[in-house]
Amino acid sequence: MATLLYRLGRGALRRRRLVVALWLVVLVVAGLAAATLRGPTASNFTMPGTESQRALDLLGQQFPAASGATGTIAVKAPADGQLATPEGQAVVQELVQEASTLPGVVGAVNPLQVGAVSPNGRYALVQVQFSGGGDEVTDEQRTAYEEVGAAAEAKGWQVAPGGEVLGGEPEIGSTEALGVLVAAIVLIITFGSLVAAGMTMLNALIGVGVGMAGLFALSGVIELTGTAPILALMLGLAVGIDYSLFITSRHRQNLLEGLSPEEAVGRAVGTAGSAVVFAGATVVIALAGLAVVNIPFLTVMGLAAAGTVSVAVLVAITLQPALLGFAGRRVLPRRLRAAVTDGTTADHSDHLDRPAAAPAEDESRFGFRWARLITRFRVPVILVGLLGLGLLALPTPDMRLALPGAATAAVGSPARVANDLTVEGFGAGFTGRLAVVVAGDNPQATSAAVPQVTALLQRTENVLAVAPPQLSPDGRTALLAVVPKTGPTDEATETLVHDIRGAVGGIRDADVLLTGATAIGIDVSEKLSDALPTYLLLVVGLSVLLLMLVFRSLLVPVKAALGFLLTVAATFGITVAVFQQGHLADLVGLDTPGPLISFLPILLIGILFGLAMDYEVFLVSRMREDFVHGKTARQATISGMGHGARVVTAAALIMISVFGGFVFLEDPVIKSMGFALAVGVAIDAFVVRMTIVPAVMSLLGDRAWWLPSWLNRALPNVDIEGEGLRTHLEERTPTHV
Repeated sequence: MATLLYRLGRGALRRRRLVVALWLVVLVVAGLAAATLRGPTASNFTMPGTESQRALDLLGQQFPAASGATGTIAVKAPADGQLATPEGQAVVQELVQEASTLPGVVGAVNPLQVGAVSPNGRYALVQVQFSGGGDEVTDEQRTAYEEVGAAAEAKGWQVAPGGEVLGGEPEIGSTEALGVLVAAIVLIITFGSLVAAGMTMLNALIGVGVGMAGLFALSGVIELTGTAPILALMLGLAVGIDYSLFITSRHRQNLLEGLSPEEAVGRAVGTAGSAVVFAGATVVIALAGLAVVNIPFLTVMGLAAAGTVSVAVLVAITLQPALLGFAGRRVLPRRLRAAVTDGTTADHSDHLDRPAAAPAEDESRFGFRWARLITRFRVPVILVGLLGLGLLALPTPDMRLALPGAATAAVGSPARVANDLTVEGFGAGFTGRLAVVVAGDNPQATSAAVPQVTALLQRTENVLAVAPPQLSPDGRTALLAVVPKTGPTDEATETLVHDIRGAVGGIRDADVLLTGATAIGIDVSEKLSDALPTYLLLVVGLSVLLLMLVFRSLLVPVKAALGFLLTVAATFGITVAVFQQGHLADLVGLDTPGPLISFLPILLIGILFGLAMDYEVFLVSRMREDFVHGKTARQATISGMGHGARVVTAAALIMISVFGGFVFLEDPVIKSMGFALAVGVAIDAFVVRMTIVPAVMSLLGDRAWWLPSWLNRALPNVDIEGEGLRTHLEERTPTHV
């Protein structure tokens, strides 16, 4: 693979104008396709095969008029009992009429007629039915709905529109630009060249632009959740910068060794590019592997992010060498350019450029000094590292999962105001109502089953109220609304869902199904929790196999997998402590702690796996290279760290900056994803890969590289480190020097 990429890199530099033109054409075409074919993103989380989803599908068939999105307008009068006065009733009636005439609304229900009034006569809930689903509600319709009730508010009433209709797409604002700005500063410091930093950033941005445009173009034929593009952007930008950074760094090193630009870029793409392809493949495989969980919205999220990562890899190994060709020696700091032989007039024939005498290694750099310190005190370092990560992981067993709800939305947002007003007037249970569907083969069977179901529901602990049944037009399906005493994300509500299903399971002659947003959220969380161990085993097994191919070793892959598990456990622990338990929540702008989003753990495992293997390859591959060429295990460890520490540090800081930029978003889901990824990268890069790994490698010594001979013969040689390329270059006879 290294030889193939070597030729690809040289070819891209030779035909750099054509390569840049082709990528610009792809970017423009993808942008036009996104503008014309883009479809709406979905805010719902479906779970085919679960009881709650089957009930929801049945409701859509039997109650088509109620299949659209719903809204709930919470109303608070200036004083107790005012809803019973003629003036109060007139205000409510005017509000209901206004809501009924909103664009996209089928009708609104007067709370005074259906009893949706608090016992003190001060609060009321107006149910609003939209004709289209939540994903079909336009921004104009949503804005008009949010502005309803201006006349009532002028009279001193409080009106708060809420409900599922407010579940729009998360907005990308200017705060994420901070992450990109920090990444640019890190690049400038790392390279000491504005040209190198700017070119690397430009390369990554073009890749992100192509990937995101292609994703939005496909959104017209596939259903994307609102968080899928955010995740794709987050990952595509981070890995795009990192992959370009690795290749540019190796190219600069080759230039300093006296190679011509063409030969330097060829070897950079052949060596660092091989690691980029491997690292990108691990991320793609881990993200695409989310499909094994068999949850549609999670599969789409994984594939969307995998697509942008794939584009980032392609851009790094094709467009980056072309841009390096335009930059020439300007990728080096000004003070080093004069020391490099000018290769801009070199012949473009396929020849082997002989480097000038390579400069002596500066082993006073921090990477070398850090490696010597770590290897000297390797046992204490390992023990302290394990103890520290173990302490960070302590909150992990307390992790609770749920789908996002209005209760944890940003304070002051319309959804949060409506939720808080509903809780204030009616109790937390009214924000997480359940729906029980009773379906019989005929109207008589349904009519006979409904009283039994109602009685069982009323006797179930933690049920506050059961509404009278609503019958479908053919009388074969009945819908009963159930109000819990506790909120939708409370553990007691989760227990109630299981208690209800157990209580009604014995009903004969009719199917009794429990659904509603709360029940769906619980089903999604439980299925994801059940799939987590299987997916973790799959990812860990994959990491061992892939690293065995790369490093031709048994212990190195096992060590890498164990380090990855430490990273995951510690990251989960910190995220639970902040977002669920509320410790230091103010530092991340979190208003209300609560359960983690259901898909965060499994998504975090997939993403961190790829990034962890990324750093593992860039650090340990150099250790193996030096060990194979005669250095002792300790010398190889120090050399690998010395050469890779600066680049890996820069790459990790860039990742942390990009992910950290999303922490400033108000959406708690995106905030938690950005935080967990930033923390995970920091722990894996600085604690696991750059501290524990060299200590363990030094402790293992020569045993780290042991592989049974039969297994060595059975494993294919993927040549990530470019050994085949070196042999190929050494065997060729140069046409000229």
